[in-house]
Amino acid sequence: MSWLNAKRRTAGTFLLYFCAPWKVATEIAVSILLLTATSAWSEPVPGSLDVHWNEGASDCKATPQAPLQVHAYEPQTFMLRQSPCADFEANFLYLLIGSDKALLIDTGAVADPKEMPLAKTILELLPEKDHKKLPLLVAHTHRHMDHRAGDPQFASLPSIQIVPIDLEEVKAFYRFTNWPHEIAHLDLGGRTVDVIPTPGHNPTHLAFYDNRTGILFSGDFLMPGRLLIEDAAAYHESSLRVIDFLKTRPLTHVLGGHIELNTAGRAYRFGSHYHPNEHRLELAREDLAALPAAFESFNGFYARHPNYILSNPIRNLVALAIIAVAVLIFIVWGVRRLLRRRRQHD
Repeated sequence: MSWLNAKRRTAGTFLLYFCAPWKVATEIAVSILLLTATSAWSEPVPGSLDVHWNEGASDCKATPQAPLQVHAYEPQTFMLRQSPCADFEANFLYLLIGSDKALLIDTGAVADPKEMPLAKTILELLPEKDHKKLPLLVAHTHRHMDHRAGDPQFASLPSIQIVPIDLEEVKAFYRFTNWPHEIAHLDLGGRTVDVIPTPGHNPTHLAFYDNRTGILFSGDFLMPGRLLIEDAAAYHESSLRVIDFLKTRPLTHVLGGHIELNTAGRAYRFGSHYHPNEHRLELAREDLAALPAAFESFNGFYARHPNYILSNPIRNLVALAIIAVAVLIFIVWGVRRLLRRRRQHD
């Protein structure tokens, strides 16, 4: 038995000296991979938001201005703002350029290329590959007209694909099989964009997360403005979905489709072509993190957050209609009562 124990000790010593280094090496390799992945996630390509956005004018006819403002966040990421004088929606559009193709997120509220030379501007920004303009994918955060009115400008141009707007077509294009509980991906060539379903404002709503810059392009899902709610339960679920997706990823900025608040957090009048003292465009992770709680305390009509407003326009209109009817009934009742008294006195 002592001989057997000695053999076992000898074998154990052999394994310790000759196998342990392999175990250590494996652990080191795994650690390096994890550190590399963490480093990749934590270091997005930096960019600049040092820009004063066109705020429109109180008298647009007396104040001529360019219909489209272009800002280079970094050499492969462009932010475009449609002038409030061109259309009160004053949409923000985003162009992301990869090595194989480019992605345009939304086409804005103006269709006429003479009033809004969107396609011309985008083509000028696109680099060339093999002596041709880089192919372009035109996508939308959702189907509302102010986010797709410019689509016809691209319809007849070569090497351009426009994503359809109907929900079933959206699902098919991005290959969603379990909408809205999955994430799709767009490969632009050295640049991946994750496509996150965010219904609630509209059934077709999507947010786009850019792995290159760490930016979430959020459309009307989250922005410094009125978050118009069509389905509060779906909106709440969407906020949780986006938060969960981003919890292990860097988030440099949340960039939405509009600015509708001033620096004091007050909303501009609906339809206004003048936005003095605008709120900054970019929101932060803290604003996203506060969204689920905002919905949990939402009364179904209206609620304020420092950097956005929750509102259900249909319910608000119904409530206003009920109030208007009630006031009308009260007026009619009061008039009839007054007429009765006059008849009695006569």
